Amino acid sequence: MEVEDAVGEEVAKKVLCVLANPEGTPLGGSMVLPQNAGPVQLQQIVNKLLNNEERLPYSFYISDEELLVPIGTYLEKNKVSVEKALSIVYQPQAIFRIRPVQRCSATISGHAEAVLTVAFSPDGRQLASGSGDATVRLWDLNTQTPLFTCTGHKNWVLCIAWSPDGKHLVSGSKAGELQCWDPQTGKASGNPLIGHKKWITGISWEPVHLNAPCRRFVSASKDGDARIWDVTLRRSVICLTGHTLAITCVKWGGDGVIYTGSQDCTIKVWETTQGKLIRELKGHGHWVNSLALSTEYVLRTGAFDHTGRQYSSPEEMKQVALERYKKMRDNAPERLVSGSDDFTMFLWEPSVSKHPKTRMTGHQQLVNHVYFSPDGQWIASASFDKSVKLWNGVTGKFVAAFRGHVGPVYQISWSADSRLLLSGSKDSTLKVWDIRTRKLKQDLPGHADEVYSVDWSPDGEKVASGGKDKVLKLWMG
Repeated sequence: MEVEDAVGEEVAKKVLCVLANPEGTPLGGSMVLPQNAGPVQLQQIVNKLLNNEERLPYSFYISDEELLVPIGTYLEKNKVSVEKALSIVYQPQAIFRIRPVQRCSATISGHAEAVLTVAFSPDGRQLASGSGDATVRLWDLNTQTPLFTCTGHKNWVLCIAWSPDGKHLVSGSKAGELQCWDPQTGKASGNPLIGHKKWITGISWEPVHLNAPCRRFVSASKDGDARIWDVTLRRSVICLTGHTLAITCVKWGGDGVIYTGSQDCTIKVWETTQGKLIRELKGHGHWVNSLALSTEYVLRTGAFDHTGRQYSSPEEMKQVALERYKKMRDNAPERLVSGSDDFTMFLWEPSVSKHPKTRMTGHQQLVNHVYFSPDGQWIASASFDKSVKLWNGVTGKFVAAFRGHVGPVYQISWSADSRLLLSGSKDSTLKVWDIRTRKLKQDLPGHADEVYSVDWSPDGEKVASGGKDKVLKLWMG
């Protein structure tokens, strides 16, 4: 009898675990670990099983809750029964750390009307903004002063997009015309691109790992069409027609297809050689407002990463961008998330199925903006219900709600290491949220009115914001 008791106690000090990647693929078989094993020991095990030459950092999750204590302590605290093996998800962490932005380093005036959109270049060295004054401005980030004023639009500049090789900047206006600019000189490259009959709602470039140098981008319009343009030919090469109402958002995916979201409640998937419709994603009961891709960060930054390396040729750039894209994808399908006026979101794997993987509910007002973290692990959503919500980027499961804004949240942006999330609101503040603690990290008041647009530079060094008060603000760590 005594012997049995002793054995029972011995077994109780160990726990049967299965390590799996975020997609659910197990790493090795199930293993018996001592209850005092924690993240440090698990990190050693994962590095060993993956045969990593250099030890890489990982974080560990048990049902979406990060494991920060020994397994035994976690089980006790959460009263988890371990009749079957405990599933632990390992997630690679960024090997660099982004400092949270804490202070406004510059307030730059220049625009004569509201700043409607701000965007950093892929390498984080340049910044552009579009305004209600019909100009695009480029800003010198070293001196924190205006660099170029790009004139030529006849109406509000609603959207801007940098090519992932950093060589071009395209802007779209309320009048429906597009203009390509040379960021080095601030001069227009050719005449305005005419074709759309109503205002431009979105612009997205063809990924540089598919074609270098960058030549093609897609624009979406209130007129219900999306158009593919070639900046070398300076004309529209394909018109994607099929939506019955305005297109509100567009993304050019890493597999080479284009996704459009519309007020007709559908998302359409197009191939880009002839502009044929491949697939329709249905399910939303109201306008689709926002689309985001799990690969968006690597598509936006192409070959540029946190090291600040520059490239001598388009071929080299294409090669590096492809390696980064493949590493980010890691054999999983590219995921798409959509946010709608029906208060819900859907998670899709369009290359796998036309049916959604998950319906994501919880917002009490329309969903204005959705965005995957750079590592694809999280999805963040901003809503008119004044909250920002965090979801699992693989399963779509709800994780946390960030509350603190006292007005609708217009736009969100991630830090390059996926550890911090930035939001801008009608309440005139920016807020930085800590993903690990799920709490407010930094409150950034300073704007005199609504904040329409925010962007965290891809190199993580700075944040830009613009809004109704006509000024551009830069924030630093």
